[in-house]
Amino acid sequence: MNTTQLINRAADRLDLPDELTAADSKLVYLFVAVSDGATVDDLQVALDIKKISLFPVLDTLSERGLIERIDDEYVTATAS
Repeated sequence: MNTTQLINRAADRLDLPDELTAADSKLVYLFVAVSDGATVDDLQVALDIKKISLFPVLDTLSERGLIERIDDEYVTATAS
């Protein structure tokens, strides 16, 4: 099973926000949601995405009110 199929299966099981269309945004949001919070280092290692690519995704998700930063962790906005 490839990454896209895994994302789609997870999205089917979770209430994924409709405004998430980019694969990176979906992947980061899903990882944060299922892990009950993650640091940038956690995301980088687990998802194999460079930090320089993660920060814009995290900023966008934060601006949309989908995730928030608490100390050094990102959590879903509904989890806090």
